[in-house]
Amino acid sequence: MARSSRHGPGLTFLARHGQTEWNVAGRRQGRLDSPLTPLGVEQARRNGVLLSGEGIAAVFASPLGRARATASIIAARLGLEVSVVDDLAEIDHGAWSGLGSAEIDARWPAQREAREQQKYTYRFPGGESYADGEVRAAQVLEEIGRRGARRPLVVSHEMVGRMLLRQLGVPDALGTRQPSDVVYRVDAGGAVERLSSSG
Repeated sequence: MARSSRHGPGLTFLARHGQTEWNVAGRRQGRLDSPLTPLGVEQARRNGVLLSGEGIAAVFASPLGRARATASIIAARLGLEVSVVDDLAEIDHGAWSGLGSAEIDARWPAQREAREQQKYTYRFPGGESYADGEVRAAQVLEEIGRRGARRPLVVSHEMVGRMLLRQLGVPDALGTRQPSDVVYRVDAGGAVERLSSSG
C-alpha cells in the first residue's frame, strides 16, 4: 500500500536519467551502466532549465553513472551540489542485465509474461523485485527527511522511481512511465504533476 511522504510539507521532484546508449539499443541496464547519448545530455540540460525556477534546495542521485551524470548537469544549472544515495540505484535486473527481450525470451521462455502477471513481487533471476525496491525507496525518503531537505530533486531511474512515487502516495505508481524529458512534481498529499522539458 502506498504511503505518504516522510519528509514533511512541500514538494518533491523526481527526474529520470537522460537517454543512454543501452536505452537506444533496447538493453536492460539495471545495476549495469551505459553512457548518456548526446540527446541524454541535452535532456538533462533542458531539465535543469525547466527546474531553475522551482526553488529546489537539494539534489540527490543514484550512484550509477548515468544518473550521477544527469544530476550533475541539472545541479550545475541550479547552483547546487549532488548528494549520492546508494539506495537510489536501479532495481537489480540480475541475470537479465544487459540483455534485450529476444535474448531473455530465448533463455527464460515465458518469464517476461510471468513477470507481467506478478509485476510487483516478481524477482528478476538473481536480482530484485519491485517490492525489494520499495523498501529502498522508503529508506531514501526517510534519509531525505533526516537531512531536513525541502523541495528536493531526486535523480534516479524509471523502476525505482515508480517505487518512490508509490511511497509518496501516488495512485497507480506501478503503471507510470517517466521519459527522460519528464520531471514529476509531487506534493505532500500525493498529487502529481508531469513537467516536460521537451519542445
